[in-house]
Amino acid sequence: MALDLGRRSISPESSGRDSPVPRQWRNQLGSVDAPPKDKHYRKYANGVDRALSLFETALQEWADYISFLNRLLKALQARSSNITQIPAKATVAKRLSQCLNPSLPSGVHQKALEVYNYVFTVIGKDGLSKDLPLYLPGLASVLSFASLSVRAPFLDLMERHFLEVDPRSLRPAMKSIVLALLPGLEEETSEDFERTLKLVERFKAAIRPPASQAITGVHFTGDDFFWQCFFLASVTGHSRRTGALAYLSRMLPELGGPLSSEPTKATGETTTDSESAAKLSKLVTSPEPGLLIRCFAAGLVDEQLLIQRGFLDLLVTHLPLHSAVLQSRAKTGDLELLFRAAVSVTVRRDMSLNRRLWSWLLGPEPAASGENEGALESPISASTHTHGFFSFRTNYFEEFGLQPLTRAILSMIKSDTDNNPGERARPYRICLSLMDRWEIGGLVVPEVFLSVVDSVRRFKAKASSKADFTEVLRSASVFFDGVESGLIYSEMLSLMAQAISPGDLSEADRSGKLDLVKFILTHFNVREEEMITIHAPLTVLSVLCMLEDVKDKDKTNKTTSTLNASLTEQVLSIAASLLDLVPERAFPANSATKSAPPVESKILAATPNVELLKKIKTFYVTDQGNLDASAPPFAPQNLAELLLQKAGSLICESLGEIEPGLTIAAKTRLLNLVLSKAPQKSFLDSKKILAALHNCLSGGAAIRFSTYSSAISLSSHLYSLNRITPVELSELVVPIVRHAWSFLGASEPKYHVETVRSLWLLQTALTPMNRDIEAAICSLMLENDTAGIFAQRSSDPGRSFCVLWSHSLQDNPSGADRRGPKTPVADLKSPPRLGGMDNYEIMLTRPLFLMLDALTDERTQLFMTVKTWLSSLIGMDKLLGVFVSKFAELSFLRHQHAAAEPNSIRFTEEDDLDLGLYYVRTLSSVFRWAPEAAWGVVAKRTIRSSPPLAEIAGTDEDVTLQEFFLRVCLQCMACDKIPGDRKSEVRMNQLYRAALTVMHQILLNPYAGALSKLHFEDNLIEKLSQSLTGSDPYVQILLLDVVFAALKLRELVPVELPMSPTNEKAPVPPSIERGRPFRISLTNERPQTQLPPPPPTLLKCILAGLSSSSSRPVLDSWVSFLSECLPLYADSIFQVLIPLVETLCSQIASTFSNLQRLFRNPDQTLSQATAAPETTLISLLNGLEQVLANGHDRLLAEEARAQVVKSPDQPQGFFGNMVSGVFSTDAPQARSATANDRLTVLLAFQDAVRICFTIWSWGQGSDAARQDSTSGASFSFTSLRMRNRARRLLEHLFAAETLECLETVIGIWRGSLDDSDQTKHTEVFNLLPALDGSRPKHTIPALFNAIYSRTNPGALDPSRRSTLTIELQDTDVVIFLVDYARSLEDDAMDEIWQDCTAFLKDLLGNPFPHRQTLPSLLEFAAILGEKVDNTNFGEQRKMRRELADLFLRLLTAIFTTRPTSFTETTGSISEKRTSEASRRASSVIRLPGDRADDVVGILSTIVPNLPKILVENDRILTAATAISANVIGPTLRSKSFPDTVSKNTLVLLQELSRLPNNQKSWKKDVADAFNDSRFFGSNVTLVHNGWLQLLKQWAVNDKERMPEILARITPPTTAGIVFGVGATSARLEADRKTQLNLRRIATMILACPADAFAGDLTPIMDKLIELLGATSTSSPSSTTRAEVYMVMRALVLRTSAIHLAALWPIINAELHAAISSVVAPDHSAPSDTYGNATVMQACKLLDLLVCVAPDDFQLHEWLFVTDTIDAVYRPASYQPVALVDEVSEELGAAMAVGVSAGAHVESSAWTAASSSHKRPLLGQPGGISDEVSLERRDELVTKVLRPFLGQLSIYAFESTYAMGIVDREGCVVGLIKDIFDEKSIVRAL
Repeated sequence: MALDLGRRSISPESSGRDSPVPRQWRNQLGSVDAPPKDKHYRKYANGVDRALSLFETALQEWADYISFLNRLLKALQARSSNITQIPAKATVAKRLSQCLNPSLPSGVHQKALEVYNYVFTVIGKDGLSKDLPLYLPGLASVLSFASLSVRAPFLDLMERHFLEVDPRSLRPAMKSIVLALLPGLEEETSEDFERTLKLVERFKAAIRPPASQAITGVHFTGDDFFWQCFFLASVTGHSRRTGALAYLSRMLPELGGPLSSEPTKATGETTTDSESAAKLSKLVTSPEPGLLIRCFAAGLVDEQLLIQRGFLDLLVTHLPLHSAVLQSRAKTGDLELLFRAAVSVTVRRDMSLNRRLWSWLLGPEPAASGENEGALESPISASTHTHGFFSFRTNYFEEFGLQPLTRAILSMIKSDTDNNPGERARPYRICLSLMDRWEIGGLVVPEVFLSVVDSVRRFKAKASSKADFTEVLRSASVFFDGVESGLIYSEMLSLMAQAISPGDLSEADRSGKLDLVKFILTHFNVREEEMITIHAPLTVLSVLCMLEDVKDKDKTNKTTSTLNASLTEQVLSIAASLLDLVPERAFPANSATKSAPPVESKILAATPNVELLKKIKTFYVTDQGNLDASAPPFAPQNLAELLLQKAGSLICESLGEIEPGLTIAAKTRLLNLVLSKAPQKSFLDSKKILAALHNCLSGGAAIRFSTYSSAISLSSHLYSLNRITPVELSELVVPIVRHAWSFLGASEPKYHVETVRSLWLLQTALTPMNRDIEAAICSLMLENDTAGIFAQRSSDPGRSFCVLWSHSLQDNPSGADRRGPKTPVADLKSPPRLGGMDNYEIMLTRPLFLMLDALTDERTQLFMTVKTWLSSLIGMDKLLGVFVSKFAELSFLRHQHAAAEPNSIRFTEEDDLDLGLYYVRTLSSVFRWAPEAAWGVVAKRTIRSSPPLAEIAGTDEDVTLQEFFLRVCLQCMACDKIPGDRKSEVRMNQLYRAALTVMHQILLNPYAGALSKLHFEDNLIEKLSQSLTGSDPYVQILLLDVVFAALKLRELVPVELPMSPTNEKAPVPPSIERGRPFRISLTNERPQTQLPPPPPTLLKCILAGLSSSSSRPVLDSWVSFLSECLPLYADSIFQVLIPLVETLCSQIASTFSNLQRLFRNPDQTLSQATAAPETTLISLLNGLEQVLANGHDRLLAEEARAQVVKSPDQPQGFFGNMVSGVFSTDAPQARSATANDRLTVLLAFQDAVRICFTIWSWGQGSDAARQDSTSGASFSFTSLRMRNRARRLLEHLFAAETLECLETVIGIWRGSLDDSDQTKHTEVFNLLPALDGSRPKHTIPALFNAIYSRTNPGALDPSRRSTLTIELQDTDVVIFLVDYARSLEDDAMDEIWQDCTAFLKDLLGNPFPHRQTLPSLLEFAAILGEKVDNTNFGEQRKMRRELADLFLRLLTAIFTTRPTSFTETTGSISEKRTSEASRRASSVIRLPGDRADDVVGILSTIVPNLPKILVENDRILTAATAISANVIGPTLRSKSFPDTVSKNTLVLLQELSRLPNNQKSWKKDVADAFNDSRFFGSNVTLVHNGWLQLLKQWAVNDKERMPEILARITPPTTAGIVFGVGATSARLEADRKTQLNLRRIATMILACPADAFAGDLTPIMDKLIELLGATSTSSPSSTTRAEVYMVMRALVLRTSAIHLAALWPIINAELHAAISSVVAPDHSAPSDTYGNATVMQACKLLDLLVCVAPDDFQLHEWLFVTDTIDAVYRPASYQPVALVDEVSEELGAAMAVGVSAGAHVESSAWTAASSSHKRPLLGQPGGISDEVSLERRDELVTKVLRPFLGQLSIYAFESTYAMGIVDREGCVVGLIKDIFDEKSIVRAL
């Protein structure tokens, strides 16, 4: 149908495909008509050719252009009258379009138009119809830059010639014509406006089909194609949208139509109007209704406010919301698009825009009633009219706009693709603006509210930083604060109802809804007065009713609840959070607020849940929670009673059932909160709750801790609020204490702290005068005791009391442990809790004496427990204070001071001597079994004087405890007259003996004699071994004492020991905790007699005892026994050391593992274990310390004897002398034995360090999250205790053997680098600062020793060498040194500075052994420089100069000792790196070996800090030059370049470029690399992320870069071309050089900012035009065209459209020729000129132009792709004119001509166009792959060209239709990939 004439060839009809005439394309760009065989025509053609040749030679200034045009015009005018052809018409058209360059003056433009006019006159209407693609593109852009003098001739030209063109020729170019004329409509006041407007209308009429019918005066049924083109032009022509708006405001048909509520007209007229409206709607929406919508959407999101305002006006007047176009013809997605664009104008906060938007959304104002017109309105009628007005507009919006607007906003909110906080907050700001109009916001906000909140929550999980989330949250909070309180709580209640109610929702969905409610409560303001006083209590009541309802239904139906424990806990937690917000004023005693009248309590209690929920639902759903519209459903006092009733029934039900403890705790907290808020007179069924508590606590079964804790909390709270009486609370004390006792078991340390705090909370409620808890504890302690001859007292109550005593004395509520979790007990406001620290006597006095009674009977288990407890007692002064207060109560102790005569004192019957005797005996037992440290307390602690104490002490001064107790004893012995009866005498004698015993204990130390000749220890050891299998472990204590006594009493055999020559100079060993006073010291006082060896069975017995589980309760005794026996092994300590340490370490590890497991497992039942794991662990650590101390002491003594004394004259450097230790070979056997002993001790030390580090790391880093949160306080206490003990042992180990322990720690750190847990390696650096023995001044020298021991041990004093028992490389130690130095505080430099500088100086004296670690040591020196820069100690200038010298020497040493290996490391072993990287893909931490080898990486981190390290500019420049010369230079000049360049290399280069005064060296390096021919083999990622930034710095400020490269390009030449190998080689070399230079130009353009080379555009274009003249045989040849197209792609991406005007004629001609060559015959001139690579790059250039769509290119786009609606909706018999469609047709593409309208083709085009971003079709994700071999044309056609050409037109239309944003970054990456494809560069022969 289209252009049938254009398809005919001028060659004879008989000449088919074999005709020599080239193929005739429909668009004629490349056609060459066969010339007539006429001499006049040849003369005419020669004249035109001569005139055209002037363009390439004679044009210098604008006057030359006019001269050229005159010559051309004269040549054209020289034709014969019968000639109607233009010779070389393609060239003429091209030159004329070049003369219409915007940069030329208007005179040239006028002359060009004159020539155009003559050409069109010559060829006539038919010629122009045929050649329209030749001439229109040059003219299309004129109006966009034309002056007033040019506009008139241009419009004349269009009117005179183009309107007469065949409509079939105009149709494909319609969008281009519209875009060409729109600039003439921008100024409505200009003189050409009306003329241009009429011209557009005439073009519309010109393409109108003949059979069109008039709809109105200006609209006809055939105008649909024009309107579709116009809408497309408006969507894509951003710069021409002003003109489009002016045309639309005048010519767009009004599509509104009357509303059904408006008065109807006559039937006939109504029918006519409706038919016209339907036709007009079809006119602008056929065949694609979406284009009209997109035209408006594009205008509404325009950057110019006036355009947005104009399109909003158009919406109101021409496209109202109720129009049929929007309501019926538009698709749902299109309507959402329009609404998204429309409401986006509110973001500008401009009232002129918002008013127009409201007018569109709320519809036209309703017409006034005709009857009252002109009459005065009464006030009532006026208000009625106003209400009706608002009602009408609200109904209008609800009917026509609510659903699409809601969907639009929801789609904006749910779009998670953009993580930009500004974009994420955009819909929230829009919603906030919509709330300005209540008619809109009131309907929309309820629909989108939850989506907004959920969007914020989702963003929190993926936000890149906290600041981003805060910004989004701020915008959402502003919106949230504008929402009505009733709506907020209504939505929250709805979410909770969905989560609680039965249904099909999964557990995850229910949990998600509850999480959303939590998120609202946490992050938004829900604390306004109305919220916290009305809505929050109502919401809580609803939740409680729903929970109760679900329970009742489950019981009725006998089904499993839909709510599991976790969900129930979440619900209760939310309810508690809401109640936390409610103030007490929410439930006033006498409510005067507007609310429902109060109801009696009984009636209220009988109301079913369904009724309550129905009332609440009515309030929130029907009345929308609006307090102005309706009163709350319940009076405040009724609401309080309902909450109490529901919460009470919930807790009663929970106490009666077996429920998870956390659920009960949450319900208890809820009831406590309601109790604290509700008025005192509110009814609560306390009896029912008490009964439930009794039933729960009095049952025989054990309960969970959370249930117990809840019971205490609830009962205390009820009592404190006077809801129960003191008697009722006292009845609960015994069962509560019984359960508390079970949680205080020593083997279950999980809830110790929480249990003790809960008991003191109960005591607080009972008041200090009440002793019920004390009585209950006493009864429990005596419960299972048996008196008499076979007395039995179990150890368990005593161990529980020990726990209670220990934690009570540490219980201080005013300074409570802040690290513990928030418990349900302590989160309510209540009077201050009593603290155990200050009030321990209230609860613990009587149980304490029951405990101490056990000391009088050594047969019982409890005796063992109390004895052990006393040895590690916390608060000995508190225990003795109890005795002081009890003695003060005894009156007979004060008789002596009251008596008149000293000798007349006598005891009477009234004196309570029995009680005094009991206290003194008990004190005697305490002194007998208390540890030695207790005597320090007795001696130092003083008591304040008071009247009773002063009478006993005999002085008013403060006295010490020991003095006071002596006085008490004296008072007990003060009576000299004894009463007569025998009974009193016995009592008094007993008191005497007891008092004497106490005095003896105070004044003397025990001493034991020796019985060594009986030798019964062997038998006893055997008995001890047998006792390990017995049932009672406490027998072992007695046996241990007996065995040791027997061993101690052995007589020593007098054997003389030889004197050591250095005995007097033996070094004092590290101070390690000593054992008992009779421990034998090996180093200070060595006895001169030798002990006989102990029995061989002793060691086996000790190992068995330490390993046996039955010895755990008495392990302290075993450890003490071990420490006493160690001196017996003085001569064989090294033989027993390893088995002892192995046993102890294995038991420590096992016990610690059990302790870890205990605290990790959640809420578990009590076990039957008897051993306390933490006590066991500490005992084992004590034993380990004793063993190691003895072994080390003995080792030091031996080494002191074997050591050869050094000469005092021998010089000592930091590392001693190179020849030190030469004379140590005199006694090789002794050295060998000593060395073996040292190895034994060090292996034991290493085991100890490892196990201690494991314990110290407990609960640190990632391990903290694995602990059970319910026992947080107990875990904190236990872990702190264990860690402190391990830390003390580590300190002693480090003090003894710093180097070996440090190496062990380094080994731990090295091993942790391979661990998947990436926090473990940092724990080492947390440990070292915590140890006193590892301060930097000790650790740093030890690290230096470790390094030298591995690199140059001969330079180190033997005493400072490492034994190398830890497998560490020197790189491991140095990297540890670097990380350790980085972790130090800056102030630590003061103490390590001297050592560090001495080490570096010594090292630089002989750097070769350290060559592998020198780069890391350079990093170490750099860290020193940075830290010293932050301090001010010492002589700063001298120190900095010294460090700078050392740094430069180190740098030189690196380059000297490893001159080539590091450059290989950086690149040539990249394969090894790749394999290692893949092996450790999951690990982020780099191993020390990798770090030490990465010289470039180290230098790249150091270079930014060179100014801090080196200070002086000349030193900085020296370092930078050295790095450039030794690192960058060799890397870039390497044979393997560019593979040698890594990311770190580029980072280093960038850092060097930022150094001051270093421009010369780095720029030379970059220039060398850039000019290297191998540069374009670089990795694309490195180029994009590194090289481009460097090239930008290199080129942007130097204007000579581009001219320099352009000068290297030589124009194509055919002169001197000969055939043969030499000619081919020369041509290939020229091609290669040109390709490289063109790629350099493209790379520089991409690297620099936009328009950076706008000034160089003319020389660039000149070079490109020169190269486009190349042929397949020229030098350089046409092979370089591919690179020319790459440069054009770079220019399109980095140059503004205004600068590209002169480029379009060149691009049009080139693209046409290149793409046409696809169907050229093989070996023809086009086929040879345009090779496969050239065609591929031409397609990519066209693809990029279609994607980016520069404004001027849109005027030419129709030449290449079908840019109208015909691309998708093709008419019947349609023949495309666009080049790609023609070529595709020729290639037999799959997409046939007659595809039915609207049919979808499953192709790459649809996939690519549906993306949110607009990308090229070729070589992009989702598009057509460009991975194809360029060797064969047929493969290229099949895989790339045929699908690309067949789909490009559809893709262009669909991507425009999708209105996506151009992905410029993706386009840049695609171009870089092509530029750096080394395979496409020709290779020389």
